[in-house]
Amino acid sequence: MPKMKTHSGAKKRFKKRSSGKIARKKATAGHNLIKKTSKRKSDLHLAAQVHASDVGRVNRMLSA
Repeated sequence: MPKMKTHSGAKKRFKKRSSGKIARKKATAGHNLIKKTSKRKSDLHLAAQVHASDVGRVNRMLSA
């Protein structure tokens, strides 16, 4: 049986941390930036964690 392939979209969007948690980027950082405050835009630079209910699904896509 051939090896499972890693989901190409997932490997570009998620990163596994050394603690085992999965990091993701925040949404709404790509456009309409004039109306957003500087604080809000700088907070969008930081990585967020994948929600607990989605961790299994993301792990399945990343582990190949």
